Amino acid sequence: MNLKKNIEIINKKATHEFSFVFTIEAGIVLQGTEIKSIRSAKVNMSDAYCVVKSGELFVNNLHISEYKYGTYNNHIPKRPRKLLVNKMELKKLHNKVKEQGFSIVPYRLFISERGYAKLEIALAKGKKSYDKRESLKERDSKRNLDRMRKKYQ
Repeated sequence: MNLKKNIEIINKKATHEFSFVFTIEAGIVLQGTEIKSIRSAKVNMSDAYCVVKSGELFVNNLHISEYKYGTYNNHIPKRPRKLLVNKMELKKLHNKVKEQGFSIVPYRLFISERGYAKLEIALAKGKKSYDKRESLKERDSKRNLDRMRKKYQ
């Protein structure tokens, strides 16, 4: 069994598709074996998104694989999970999402120092195709600069 102490799962697709306005750290309500699957890094966040329903924030399509050693108590992998955020933060997010082009995207899932699973969510605005190309160019040029620095050191 491969249980790591410091788990950090990042949604790389979100960083490519969206530009982040600000981020919020939220607690996540889990069932029985879900925390064990998270600790063994069996999470896929590529299609996940957040919605506000009746004054509460939920994350949908966050795939937490079934626990390998779980029995009939295993969880449903893609069930909607409630996020725990402050009322003021929720109101702020909800007002921004009502505007055109903003959405709430899960960015990073990690285990806090106290052992709780936390989900970092971001208020994001979708990138245009030319913005995506520009960020790819910047990343390539940075990689080339780093390569040249290593070569001449």
